[in-house]
Amino acid sequence: MAVKTDWHKLHGDAFRAARCVVTGGAGFIGSHIAEALAELGASVAVLDNLSSGRRENLPASAEFIHGSILNSDCIARACAGAQFVFHQAALASVPMSVERPREFYDVNVTGTLNVLECAAAAKVKRVMFAASSSAYGDSEVLPKMESMPPQPMSPYASSKVAGEGLMRAWANCYGVDTACLRYFNIFGPRQTADSAYAAVIAAFAKAMLSGKKPTIFGDGEQSRDFTFVHNAVHANLLAARSERSLAGDVFNVACGTRVSLNELARVMRDALDRADLTPVYQSPRAGDVRHSLADLTHTRADLKYEPVVDFESGLRATIEWYKTLIPSV
Repeated sequence: MAVKTDWHKLHGDAFRAARCVVTGGAGFIGSHIAEALAELGASVAVLDNLSSGRRENLPASAEFIHGSILNSDCIARACAGAQFVFHQAALASVPMSVERPREFYDVNVTGTLNVLECAAAAKVKRVMFAASSSAYGDSEVLPKMESMPPQPMSPYASSKVAGEGLMRAWANCYGVDTACLRYFNIFGPRQTADSAYAAVIAAFAKAMLSGKKPTIFGDGEQSRDFTFVHNAVHANLLAARSERSLAGDVFNVACGTRVSLNELARVMRDALDRADLTPVYQSPRAGDVRHSLADLTHTRADLKYEPVVDFESGLRATIEWYKTLIPSV
């Protein structure tokens, strides 16, 4: 059962006829942002190199620019006449970043610098940046508050923290307003399961639907603030609509609840009626954090954000979507 979020009820005509650029807009989160903007009557331009995104994820009305955020000419073309940029393009895997740190810095840091330079030159009103809860590292303090000092534990996390610094600097020096949205474990339809680096819900779904036991790295008591993708879309749209300058401010995007991986595996087994598919445990991975839980006080106060889809509803819809891709055994 697909989740239907009424974007018109939430955002009205705020984006009607506005040119909006979504970098990485053929990918998982970016395509959901592009879809909501198109539904709201925006003129959507998507910039994506299709390294992980798919053309079929795009709304039919979107302008597609096949290119990389490492190519400033492509970014400038997308940004011409734009009011908002939703910067989602990135390499996004902790374990992959441990293996390929330089590539992650090239794309996530230099690419973000390119986006900001082009946005400022095009006099874009505001850039929304896909930041990451991995910035908090493995601090034992819960919940995570934006005022906590960043403690990145992986090249991926550090590249995202560097992006936050760029957002604040460009807002201060170059006249383009910016916002950093720290995503907490976003999941949902279109999240790829076809990778050794797949996010946990995607990886569990692929394994279980194929009749295989899911793999947990560690003891499974590590916990995450799993957040359905429509909540990330809502936060991006709220940030874009803000009537005050955001000046590179950081906002947690989550549900404010946490679920252990053991509990996640149990819930998914129950949903699939596969009690036999108990987890297989392997050694913890370098760079993974133990617990993650967001404090939403700041996001609620400044962006008027509330989650629009809870974990259970989102998980049911996500499992149903994976069923359409992966034949159940």
